[in-house]
Amino acid sequence: MVLADTARVNSDALRRIGWPGPADGGAPALPGWAEALAAHPQAQPARVVEQHRNGYVVADGPEHGFAAESLPEWQRPRFPAERRAGVGDWVLVEGRRIVALLPRYSAIKRGAAGEHYKQQLIAANVDTVFVVCGLDADFNPRRIERYLLLVRGGGVEPVVVLTKADLAAEADAEANALAALLELAEPAAQGVPVRAVNAKDRASVAALDPWLQPGRTAVLVGSSGAGKSTLTNTLLGVERMKTGEVRERDSRGRHTTTYRALLPLPSGACLIDTPGMRELKPTGEEDVAESFADIEALAEQCRFRDCAHLREPGCAVRAAIESGRLDPQRYAHYLKLRDEVAGAADKLAHRRAQKAEEKVLGKALNKRLDDKYGRH
Repeated sequence: MVLADTARVNSDALRRIGWPGPADGGAPALPGWAEALAAHPQAQPARVVEQHRNGYVVADGPEHGFAAESLPEWQRPRFPAERRAGVGDWVLVEGRRIVALLPRYSAIKRGAAGEHYKQQLIAANVDTVFVVCGLDADFNPRRIERYLLLVRGGGVEPVVVLTKADLAAEADAEANALAALLELAEPAAQGVPVRAVNAKDRASVAALDPWLQPGRTAVLVGSSGAGKSTLTNTLLGVERMKTGEVRERDSRGRHTTTYRALLPLPSGACLIDTPGMRELKPTGEEDVAESFADIEALAEQCRFRDCAHLREPGCAVRAAIESGRLDPQRYAHYLKLRDEVAGAADKLAHRRAQKAEEKVLGKALNKRLDDKYGRH
């Protein structure tokens, strides 16, 4: 199916906001896309560039954004939030109305705040996640580990960006130490790239250019005051995003970014800026072993398969901690995240079982009504 044949898209304009299809305007070779496009022959593809409580802004090119009405079912109170469109999603629109959500090829999510299990979409259809952390009092390897756990759950390449390198005399040492830790944790992936930058200096920020090539989409995540908006402005070349000062005592900032927004960059890439996130709950779909491969490898060397790593003889994990080869804080964080993910996974399984039961009961009720009233 070639979309250009039906004059449905300006393929050049769409590609400048990340269209994953070929240059001739053809349908992307992604599962479910050709079928969705064929089911709505009058609809135009567009990308969600802003998400607000009262609606969406979508775009079919870098200079053309417009308000769009969501699908009616998205407005139902019990409709799963992660199944509504989010920033980065591709949708089909007819006029000013969204008629379909195209399948995602990647999604970054977190567990929503509150006791009940819910997922919150951070960004969709991204290639790279820049985990932004300041080289001031904001610097926290444990928080970075938590971000990386969530990012991998969405199948996206992570890059750690350490901002405020101009303020920290130990910037290179901190970056090298963190890179060594991540490489040790993930030998199969040769670690996670770590780049220390001055977010106000375009020459310094050029270190991120390999991940910001034409057609690619990256998202910035990190706490308030980490420098995400400053970094966005530098990459844009204009002061587009509002920035603010941070508190001296803890380097925390106010939420200068209040909503997610997708911004085309001069490089031809797209960047999604997000509000600072102070709570990072797992969804239950993450793989803790992937983020802590070093600890998992040590556990395999224990004398007993069911070793609890407490006082058992021949425990390789305790031996590594006592010899200084394994940071006890990293191990404690591994245990904490493992328990959180397991708890979230149980809630997710319970939720799915409830949904399946409700579906079966609904079908049974409809059948009884059909039989009683002769409906076919």
